[in-house]
Amino acid sequence: MAYTTSATQTYSFGARIRAAVANFRTTLARRSEYRRTYAELENLSNRELADIGVRRCDISNIARLHAYGN
Repeated sequence: MAYTTSATQTYSFGARIRAAVANFRTTLARRSEYRRTYAELENLSNRELADIGVRRCDISNIARLHAYGN
């Protein structure tokens, strides 16, 4: 016989709104950091990118890793 437990937490409406707003702000901050990193790398010349060991096709991946960490 199998037993299951249900661990549900109830949050107040205000707590859910605060969590949603915090999540939204985090998303905006990460998106801004991605765009800033992407723009800075995109503005470098091919020579400058080669000096730091970055290929132009890797810019989006580098910016994503910097902003989102995955």
